[in-house]
Amino acid sequence: MKHIRPYCYILALFFFAAALIGSSGSLFAAEAGNVVTGTIGYTNPQPSDNLPPVWLVTPFLVLLLMIATGPLLYHRFWEDHYAMVACGLGLVVSGYYGFFMRNGTQILEHTLEEYLSFIILISSLFVVTGGILIKIERRGSPWINALVLMFGALIANVIGTTGASMLLIRPYLRINEGRLKAFHIVFFIFIVSNIGGGLTPIGDPPLFLGFLKGVPFFWVFPKVFLPWVITVSGLLLLFIALDIKAGNGTLQGAEKKGGVTLKGAKNLWYLAAIIAAVFCDPAVIEGFPSLQNLVHVPFGIRELIMFGVAFAAFKTADKEALRRNEFNFEPIKEVAFLFIGIFATMIPALALIEAYAATHASDLSVSSFYWMTGALSGVLDNAPTYLNFLAAALGKFGLDIGSPDSIRFFAKGMDSPVQGDVSSDIYLMAISVASVFFGAISYIGNAPNFMVKNIAAQADVDVPDFVEYIFKYSIPILLPFFILVWVLFIYK
Repeated sequence: MKHIRPYCYILALFFFAAALIGSSGSLFAAEAGNVVTGTIGYTNPQPSDNLPPVWLVTPFLVLLLMIATGPLLYHRFWEDHYAMVACGLGLVVSGYYGFFMRNGTQILEHTLEEYLSFIILISSLFVVTGGILIKIERRGSPWINALVLMFGALIANVIGTTGASMLLIRPYLRINEGRLKAFHIVFFIFIVSNIGGGLTPIGDPPLFLGFLKGVPFFWVFPKVFLPWVITVSGLLLLFIALDIKAGNGTLQGAEKKGGVTLKGAKNLWYLAAIIAAVFCDPAVIEGFPSLQNLVHVPFGIRELIMFGVAFAAFKTADKEALRRNEFNFEPIKEVAFLFIGIFATMIPALALIEAYAATHASDLSVSSFYWMTGALSGVLDNAPTYLNFLAAALGKFGLDIGSPDSIRFFAKGMDSPVQGDVSSDIYLMAISVASVFFGAISYIGNAPNFMVKNIAAQADVDVPDFVEYIFKYSIPILLPFFILVWVLFIYK
């Protein structure tokens, strides 16, 4: 996108300003587990008599369709006007909720809080990692690339999938300049931007939400480790085979034999500060102050810390590192505007899904939870999908998602009230694996996906469009692995 017209910014602001209309001066106080690392949180349940009409899902479907077809069929219009389209469709939903839905303004206010938490986190990670220049003194090869992807998968569990993606995508592009194919970008998104972060609550937003709600921090690793190893290893082997077949492309010159150098290392301290700020929440640190409850603003101390760190990091960044990284704000600008529309238009879809899951939980098997959580995580935000189905699974066992003790019992493993059914910890594993792994299915499944796509496109890399990504790569490559995980670990 070459420019954003000023009225697009006005639309974006007006969308969330609608959340404040009619609130009578009382902002919706976010409960302890609602703010998450980089994505939307859990929306409070809506009474069954206050569900949105089904037709209100149409703006979300239209936005998905335009994201899929715009860059392919009407590229110039989409490039110039996607911000207006996203904000306009968001206004349709926010207007209906603001004026026609009971408690609609509270839901919109809550969405505002979630969006600000989301965009501030990923923006701060984007800015800080943009000032870190990793220079790999090697040409890209199947084995070097596989090591980079494996390293990214591991560090994603420490700095999150967004942090790992932004830290490694530029050096990954540089070492493969002249031989880059579409599959190089796709497998980076598969492994580093999504599945790699499945081992700790820091790695991916759904798992951190579970941690805030009461899932023990170290529960994830032993439960998800084997599915993670099988999927990541299988994808890496497939990637190596494809990369060997791709050959050297137009790479010129002798093979370099150097190591890895780092410029802008001071930004690693900024990165650590952002990760630490993630835990500045009353649900994690007992007695930690809540700025939202004190002064009624749609952000918290966590967000102020992240914004301050990002501002300081940008102002003090190594100029050569920024230049060599070709750093600019276009990727995060696109994510910010598209996700305004996604956050707004998905509100009724999430409400209807939540109502269905709650009323049909007793009829759903663990396999149903796995596939439904996964399928919806690929096209909706995976964090609220995780919590909606977690709440439904807890209800099946007679437990309450609002009780940390109940969730700890659930994670430990309880016998199902249904004879022949699996224990509760298998349900939690199914929901956890599906929400993280299936986020790789589409560009909108997880926030880093779009950012990686945009950075690669700016580097003139052949990046698959939305439809090609799903039908050429996600379905034929990812689906067999998801089926294998289901057969080995979920299906009983």
